Amino acid sequence: MAAFLESPPLFNCNHLLFSSSTRKTFVTITPCSASSSVPTPPSPKNSAGESTDPNSQKPFRDRRKIVRLAWEKLVRWSRSWRSRSRTDVLQSTNKVVVLGGGSFGTAMAAHVANRKADLEVHMLLRDPLVCQSINDNHFNCKYFPEHKLPDNVIASTDPKTALLGADYCLHAVPVQSSSSFLKGIAEFVDPGLPFISLSKGLELNTLRMMSQIIPRALENSRQPFVALSGPSFALELMNKLPTAMVVASKDKKLANAAQQLLASSHLRISTSSDVTGVEIAGALKNVLAIAAGIVEGMNLGNNSMAALVAQGCSEIRWLATKMGAKPATIMGLSGTGDIMLTCFVNLSRNRTVGLRLGSGEKLDDILCSMNQVAEGVSTAGAVIALAQKYNVKMPVLTAVARIIDNELTPKKAVLELMRLPQVEEV
Repeated sequence: MAAFLESPPLFNCNHLLFSSSTRKTFVTITPCSASSSVPTPPSPKNSAGESTDPNSQKPFRDRRKIVRLAWEKLVRWSRSWRSRSRTDVLQSTNKVVVLGGGSFGTAMAAHVANRKADLEVHMLLRDPLVCQSINDNHFNCKYFPEHKLPDNVIASTDPKTALLGADYCLHAVPVQSSSSFLKGIAEFVDPGLPFISLSKGLELNTLRMMSQIIPRALENSRQPFVALSGPSFALELMNKLPTAMVVASKDKKLANAAQQLLASSHLRISTSSDVTGVEIAGALKNVLAIAAGIVEGMNLGNNSMAALVAQGCSEIRWLATKMGAKPATIMGLSGTGDIMLTCFVNLSRNRTVGLRLGSGEKLDDILCSMNQVAEGVSTAGAVIALAQKYNVKMPVLTAVARIIDNELTPKKAVLELMRLPQVEEV
């Protein structure tokens, strides 16, 4: 109040406000709260020490009511959405072919086969021993010797048999081998067969992503394409643990169809039209995971790890946006989500390579001892060329490439990175 009062209450001098905007001085006086000057009697309590004053419990009850109503609203929305969602894609799908018999290809084959009992899931493999193991015993003896595959998973080394009549194709061949593999089976691929790519990386010499590799190798620029990516370890998918991924396609109807085909009670599938963002994030996160493993192997501590991964995320975002990707994609499941999983969890093949490099092992020895492909090793070689092409500075990812090329030791790389100019964060 800015007026005289005949019986003024207690006043708090800290609330005197002076205005210097005019020659006059105004004083605003705010009454003190009772708690600051006049003690209030304690609330009555029961024998357990809990307050029995109904007014003291009101804010808590109101807050609980708001939370409950918010959750009920979410559940109602979910039920309404599910009731409208179409499932005719799965119902009309009779055969799915999976190219490649690695860990993730096998896990996805099992997942799709479990979606529908009479769905034929054919795995096209190059290893006859693995093929026989799947057909005779329902186990992938090389990657999942303890996980039984559904009976409707069939393995074959014959591309014509595997591809004939397929409604969808899951491509799980490593990126560096994809072109030659696809050229060898191109004559058996239907021009309208949708390809859902599970492979992540960049072709070393051409810098192409899978969305470019597949149509070029099949000599069909209109081959339907979907990229599947997100934080997903094959073992956890095989064990039916809750997982969330993204399918990206320029064809919205195709993305929705892939979503319906793959989504289940333990696998959430979101859709996106940003194919470039999903693919480039999925490729470069493998290189960043090697860097994270190096930090772990050198015992550089948690501060270093957090700083390195944050810097790497920024570098991926800089490049991806220059290539036309949406920043929101890099912050989503296929970007930050996949980066966190690959950089911080020991199941990551790329992180394991980095950890062993940071511990002093030679790259050739590391790769010879692994039975799975660490895509980041090959992709790192494409990073420098890609950064130069789009005029983007990528110090962390470039350092990984130089370490892999044996041009820089991990210790020297750390020293060089720490000596970079102190600049404004972008």
